[in-house]
Amino acid sequence: MNTIKGPAVFIAQFVQDTAPFNNLKDISQWAANLGYKGIQIPTNDPRFIDLQKAAESKTYADEINGIVQEAGIQITELSTHLQGQLVAVHPAYDTLFDGFAPEAYRNNPKARQEWAVQQLKYAAKASQNLGLNACATFSGALLWPYVYPWPQRAAGLVETGFEELGKRWTPILDVFQECGVDLCYETHAGEDIHDGITYEMFLEAVNNHQSACLLYDPSHFILQALDYLEFIDIYHERIRMFHVKDAEFNPSGRQGVYGGYQNWVNRAGRFRSLGDGQVDFNGVFSRLTQYDYKGWAVLEWECALKHPEDGAREGATFIKDHIIRVTERAFDDFAASGIDQGMNKTILGLS
Repeated sequence: MNTIKGPAVFIAQFVQDTAPFNNLKDISQWAANLGYKGIQIPTNDPRFIDLQKAAESKTYADEINGIVQEAGIQITELSTHLQGQLVAVHPAYDTLFDGFAPEAYRNNPKARQEWAVQQLKYAAKASQNLGLNACATFSGALLWPYVYPWPQRAAGLVETGFEELGKRWTPILDVFQECGVDLCYETHAGEDIHDGITYEMFLEAVNNHQSACLLYDPSHFILQALDYLEFIDIYHERIRMFHVKDAEFNPSGRQGVYGGYQNWVNRAGRFRSLGDGQVDFNGVFSRLTQYDYKGWAVLEWECALKHPEDGAREGATFIKDHIIRVTERAFDDFAASGIDQGMNKTILGLS
C-alpha cells in the first residue's frame, strides 16, 4: 500500500488581486506557511502560469517549478476545468460560458472550442515539462439540458451526444497519452460526466482510452445522493486525483436535489468547509489507501458560510490528520509461524 501525499491545496478559489493571492511566489509561501506540501494550479490565469509557454519551453517550466519549490512545496497537478468545459458546450449556455475564454474568442463558439482544445493539448505537454503525471479537467456538456427526460428525450439523443463527446476528446486524450499524463475528469453536476454511469458511457465513446481517468470529489456525490464510498470500490483503478471537499444534503418538505433555484446558502445541498459537512472522510481515506491510491489529497475549498482563509487554515490540519501512514507489517505478525511447506502439508493432512 501507499501513503497518500498531502496535504495540498487547489489555489483557484483563493486567487485575488491583492497579495499574497495575486502571484505564484507569494501564494506558494502562503500555502507553505499553513502546512501544505503542494499546490494545484489553475491554468487560465497568466499570473500563475503561462500555459503555452510551459508547454513549449522546458526552461520556463523549470522556472515555475523553482518558484514553488523555493517555498518548500511542489506543484501537484495543473487544472484545466474551465478550458475543458469549453470543449463541449450546448448552445443554451454559450453566453454564460463565453466568460471562460479570452475576449477574442467570444461570440464565436467554433473558435472558442478550437482554443479550448489547443489549451488542453498545451496542458498535456506543460504537465510533462513540469514532471507531473495527472491533470484535472471537466468533460463539458452537450446533454445537460436533457438530464431530466421531460419532454421525452428523442430516440438516440444520448447516444449521439456521447458519440460526439468521444470524437472531441479522443485526439486530446491521445496527446495526454503521448506525454505520459493522465487526464482526470471531475464528475460534476453540469457536465456530461457527472456520475459513474456517465463516465462508463464516456469510456465506451473513447474506446476505454487509458488516459481517460477520474478526479474523485465526494462532495458532488453527497449532492446527488450517490454512494461515494462504493464509487471508490468500483472505479478505484481509474482514480488518479482527489479533491478533498465537504458538502451536506438536508432535504426538506420544500426542496431536494434540484435546490428550488435557491442560492448556495439556501439550497438543501451545499458545499461546506472540511469537517462542517456530511462526508465520511475516514471512510474515503481508508478506501483510497486500501486501493493504493498514489496521488495527492488536495483541498478544494468551497463553502457558502465560512471565510476562505479559515477554511484553508483548518483544511491543512484536517487533511494531515486523515492521511493514513500505511503499515509495513501485519498487526498479527508476532504470532506468525514462518514459512514451512512441510508444516503446511501436515496442517492440511497431506503428509
